Amino acid sequence: MTESILVWIVLTPLLGALAVLLTGRWPNLREATSLLAGGALIVQVVTLLPPVLAGESPGVLLAVPVPGVPLALKIEPLGLLFALIASVLWVATTVYAIGYMRGHGEKHQTRFYVFFAIAISATMGVALAQNLFTLFLFYELLTLSTYPLVTHAGSDEAKRGGRTYLGILMGTSMGFLLLAVIWTWHLTGTTGFQQGGILAGKTSPLMVGVLYALFAFGIGKAALMPFHRWLPAAMVAPTPVSALLHAVAVVKAGVFAILKITVYVFGLDLLSGTGATTLVLWVAAITIIGASLVALRQDNLKRRLAYSTISQLSYVVLGAVLANAAGIVGAAVHIATHAVGKITLFFCAGAILVAAHKTRVSELDGLGRQMPITMGAFLIASLSIAGLPPMAGLWGKWYLSIGALDAGYGVLLGVLMLSTLLNIAYLLPIPLRAFFARGSGQAGQLHEAPLPCLMAIGFTTIACVVLFFFPEPVYRLASLLVQ
Repeated sequence: MTESILVWIVLTPLLGALAVLLTGRWPNLREATSLLAGGALIVQVVTLLPPVLAGESPGVLLAVPVPGVPLALKIEPLGLLFALIASVLWVATTVYAIGYMRGHGEKHQTRFYVFFAIAISATMGVALAQNLFTLFLFYELLTLSTYPLVTHAGSDEAKRGGRTYLGILMGTSMGFLLLAVIWTWHLTGTTGFQQGGILAGKTSPLMVGVLYALFAFGIGKAALMPFHRWLPAAMVAPTPVSALLHAVAVVKAGVFAILKITVYVFGLDLLSGTGATTLVLWVAAITIIGASLVALRQDNLKRRLAYSTISQLSYVVLGAVLANAAGIVGAAVHIATHAVGKITLFFCAGAILVAAHKTRVSELDGLGRQMPITMGAFLIASLSIAGLPPMAGLWGKWYLSIGALDAGYGVLLGVLMLSTLLNIAYLLPIPLRAFFARGSGQAGQLHEAPLPCLMAIGFTTIACVVLFFFPEPVYRLASLLVQ
């Protein structure tokens, strides 16, 4: 039964995409089928919680296209955490998209929902991948299925952004990631994920470092500098796509893959016993600070949030490279808490565009008097992204800080503290000027985004608070990675 559920988790979004295509002439029915598929997916993923918490890792073999290289699915704690995040936020983003796409008068809405569902199917494949080969295939499918979403507008700017998006992500995966997968297979005779890793005793510390760098830079979706430009370039897409890119699927698939490969291919004992990952460690630290500094200078709201995401993704990479219990737990927890915080910020940016037709930070003075719900949610999500209590974003940074000290990198604690200050500097002035600066907005002239947008914003904003007071479910899955 559990094995068949693994297959259905990948198939359900694809069936949802087909249903959306068939019902495209009737918008209400089309969107209802998308929500129904999302609800079914959540139920299927939740049914895997009991066996995983009991220590089981059920799997299913799909095919063996090359001898010794199976296409297979398997559930484990990190994959279950990622699948839960993606499935729940798919429904939230679909609700939001109903209000946004209609309110903004977007064309080709059926095509949007179809490729959105296909992208979620690819995301589920990444989450459930039993080996590097399966992970690579679904990783590439995710890139290809999101390309039409990035270029949805069809304008010259959208096409340029799409070329950058596709060029960097396909270039890094084919040039570095595929090489790393083949090299790992050559060294070990397998591509399977295994508790404790598969590379111990198979190669020298120097080669371990080179191989880890190939994985880290080959997974371009993690947006390590200098392979990060695709992310701000993709901001030409509609805001629900930006939410998909930054919180639900694409970037989370990148850092998830790095974390999973760290734990199940290299193993913590192998990485913590050498200085092999020093290069990636400091590239992640530079990305955290460098992207935050760039974010400070961005007046376009979505681009500011994009550079914020680049910085925050490297928190997860940093935790993976620390290769100790606190670092791994902090990285996994940050995947979840950053997801709800950042998707809220993008939902708010889209709501501002739909209701007030504003895209720049400098245009938001006084807007809080017209859109108090949206800007209040923006404030709460900003506090969470900065890691300030009582918001969920605190917990990832807390464990990452402990991991940095446990690894003997006191300077990284300074990096995290400086990053928090920069988060405050580029995020908090936005809601503050919206509420307190003089502008055109007058009290009593409320003009919020459509109700579906507000419903989604409300749900993810509440999640930012709830996960601070009740982080145990996320922590429990994360802690299973290091037991």
